[in-house]
Amino acid sequence: MISRPAAVALAAASNRPAALALAAALTRTAVGALRAKAPGGRGRWERENYAGRTVGLYAGPATATVAALAAARVHPAAGLAVAAAGACGAYDDVAGAHDPRRGFRAHLSALRGGEVTSGAVKLFGISAAGLVAGAFLEKRVVDKVLAGVVIAGAAHFVNLVDVRPGRAAGSVVAFGVPGMLRAGPGGELAAATVGAAAAVLPADLGERGMLGDTGAHALGAALGVAVVAGNGRAGLLAHAVAVVAAAGYGDRVSGIARSLPRRRSGAPCDPGRFRHAPGDPTRSE
Repeated sequence: MISRPAAVALAAASNRPAALALAAALTRTAVGALRAKAPGGRGRWERENYAGRTVGLYAGPATATVAALAAARVHPAAGLAVAAAGACGAYDDVAGAHDPRRGFRAHLSALRGGEVTSGAVKLFGISAAGLVAGAFLEKRVVDKVLAGVVIAGAAHFVNLVDVRPGRAAGSVVAFGVPGMLRAGPGGELAAATVGAAAAVLPADLGERGMLGDTGAHALGAALGVAVVAGNGRAGLLAHAVAVVAAAGYGDRVSGIARSLPRRRSGAPCDPGRFRHAPGDPTRSE
């Protein structure tokens, strides 16, 4: 999907504007390549919403790939954590398509009953990936744990707000831009993450594409890595408290995102509900 020279070029981006522009360009290229080839057939990658609009699913894998490459510049384990977050999201997009259960409590309740849901796989998979990355990124035990919480919690937060067109990508841009003010790897990763999200935002708002859990979790995890790379213990603690609070009030967070004014395009549309879609992006689990 992205050639080796392109990956090398991303790794060579030595400042924030270059990282942003290059990530955006690579994301557009990846989306275009997926749209042109549509591995497995168009039916796997495109869905029709209830209003009859065709929505492409190409943005998720494209943004996840670029975000993982950018995070790998901070540390290989960070790149793997972002890739794992995207992979867990992709699994839930497919395996959890028709599961009506929503939220951590429902999936943990099912687990206590002996059933492993796709949401539970995602919960534990992303959490484990975040903690492993945190262990490599920080030196002290407390900081390792806080870093893991921030990475996994940020991945979950972006998925929480992915309830309407543009909410997830828009939140990544909104929360990523302040991180670009920091010098060093954290600022560059924030810039690359913003670039990837900004590249797909117009199609998302225009109801032509969607991130799905694949893109939402990967971009969120990348933001989390950027926070870890750019903050000390006080900053990590503050961000950890914020993402844990967001998870605890997940329904309220999703409700706020859902209530924000949304784009009007001639007819009311709730593009989060698809006919035979592989995943429901209105989910907050």
